[in-house]
Amino acid sequence: MQNQEIGGILGFVVGDALGVPVEFQSREELRADPVVSMRSGGSHGQAKGTWSDDSSMTLCLMESLTNNNLDFNDVCVRFLNWAENGYMTAHGEMFDIGRTTLTAIRKFACGKPPLECGESGEYDNGNGSLMRILPLAFYTLGIKPQERFEIVHNVSRLTHSHQRSLIACDIYVQLACELLKGYSKEKAYRRMIDEIKSFYQEETQRTPFQRILGGTIMELSEPQILSSGYVVDTLEAAIWCFLTTDTYADCVLKAVNLGDDTDTVGAVAGGLAGILYGGDSIPKEWLSCIAKKDDIISICQSFSDVCKPFAPLYEYIPYMESKPGYQWITDRQDNGVMIMPYPCYDEPLIAFTSLPQELGFMDYSYHQTIEKYGFSVGHGLENAIKTANIELTLAILTAYIRGERFCDGLWGRCVNEGIFHALLCRLKELEM
Repeated sequence: MQNQEIGGILGFVVGDALGVPVEFQSREELRADPVVSMRSGGSHGQAKGTWSDDSSMTLCLMESLTNNNLDFNDVCVRFLNWAENGYMTAHGEMFDIGRTTLTAIRKFACGKPPLECGESGEYDNGNGSLMRILPLAFYTLGIKPQERFEIVHNVSRLTHSHQRSLIACDIYVQLACELLKGYSKEKAYRRMIDEIKSFYQEETQRTPFQRILGGTIMELSEPQILSSGYVVDTLEAAIWCFLTTDTYADCVLKAVNLGDDTDTVGAVAGGLAGILYGGDSIPKEWLSCIAKKDDIISICQSFSDVCKPFAPLYEYIPYMESKPGYQWITDRQDNGVMIMPYPCYDEPLIAFTSLPQELGFMDYSYHQTIEKYGFSVGHGLENAIKTANIELTLAILTAYIRGERFCDGLWGRCVNEGIFHALLCRLKELEM
């Protein structure tokens, strides 16, 4: 999973750097002179491989989470240090900052509490919180969705407090979380929609995002996609580029060549593509000129130490190793008719089998997933665990948990035969 984290963050930074030289250029200008590789100069007069505020604030958040867990004051201190002193920049100087972000940082500098700094007006829905929110996908994978959204909202509120900005961040983080589970982009997109609609049940909350949540954004044509700094435009453009391409390079080049807010659209799209396709998919000639690339990788590696999404599950490894026994109970109904015996499981096992659903790890299309890898439910699935990837491991876990409905005592067998233990050990391995 560390490879996905590094791929996602490097993919984000590279997308940002590709877009910096052509920021604010129109789609027509870029159609005449499209970006095909890293450039220097341009809109900000920066060296080739220079990244902007998107990456700076993303890296600030990562370092804060690594060193201080979720400390909003510390995050804002780092943002202020970036804005005033060039902390966490490509070349020691901040050269680009959004109006709403600058206003929030100034509020913090004047003593405003962090969670009260974000602007909340209708015209404060720029992409300034969306562009730095990706680390929360890695950090919150493995907690309950409602808790994830609360964290996402609070981190967005440091600069952007309008509900539209909060929901945009939710959509992006949730889509990234689904990709981290090993799902295809199509499956991750569908699962994200289901989760967001489940959480935001009022139609009015979802209206600004209907083209995304309708499940058909990939069917839109390029003229229907806007790429401005408005948070909905940025999110739509990034997801559209991601869903309508099949490689990292194609995704970010398509994003950047949409024009306008090129660095942010490139970064947001690149983060998703980097998770899906991995760091190795990023052209080496692009990576080689990224400013402070080794420092970024080091930040990613340290950050991965605090991102343990499967820890709530593999904390049950000692329990599984104890192989407790379970009694079978036969009750007599009031009319004297005997009912079939059923197992009486203890509280730890019941809690464990409920946890994957609570954390969003259940794959309800597990039959198709398992068959995709050449296996079938009920026929030697335990033999697939040792080499299973994340998607297959979660599908097998789902199959055994849901299988108790059709086969009383299956959970007990999974404990005593070491099947649950093997699945948890595999998830722990895959997390590395």
